[in-house]
Amino acid sequence: MSGFRARYGASPLHLLLVLCSFALTGYAGIRLLDGDQPWMVVVWFVGAALLHDLVLLPLYTLTDRAAQTVLGRPSEPAAQGDGNPPMRGWINYVRVPVFLSGVLLLTYFPLILGQVEIFTAYTGLPDDVFLGRWLLITAVLFGLSALLLLAHMWNSRPAKGAPEPNRKSAP
Repeated sequence: MSGFRARYGASPLHLLLVLCSFALTGYAGIRLLDGDQPWMVVVWFVGAALLHDLVLLPLYTLTDRAAQTVLGRPSEPAAQGDGNPPMRGWINYVRVPVFLSGVLLLTYFPLILGQVEIFTAYTGLPDDVFLGRWLLITAVLFGLSALLLLAHMWNSRPAKGAPEPNRKSAP
């Protein structure tokens, strides 16, 4: 088994999962391209890739950099005499709810923005509930993330009787 891991670089389970994902992707591609206009699927995939790489990736990279600039970089040292260790990885407590909320918005934006009226028969819900529910889900995601951040900060604080870390003072 260790010889396989040394040659492949991962476990046999990883190889099996990769092969299964390739098989599923191939099956989905065959099903998609089996329709009347397979070139429309290819155009959609190329357009989606270009939209992501040329518009969305720079947009959310800029947004992430702006958030780090406004809120402070995670690698900044703690203030002198603060007694608290620097908070590393705090930005992920913002990134995860933003990502999940964005995926929901991207997936259901016609319903959230009220641009479609035909889904009332399918969902059994009025057209005006989706925006409020998306906002509620977004608020819950950010609330849970804030609670997790507080719990992380609470657990990583030094104990009351613990000696403070050695700090070099300027002469």
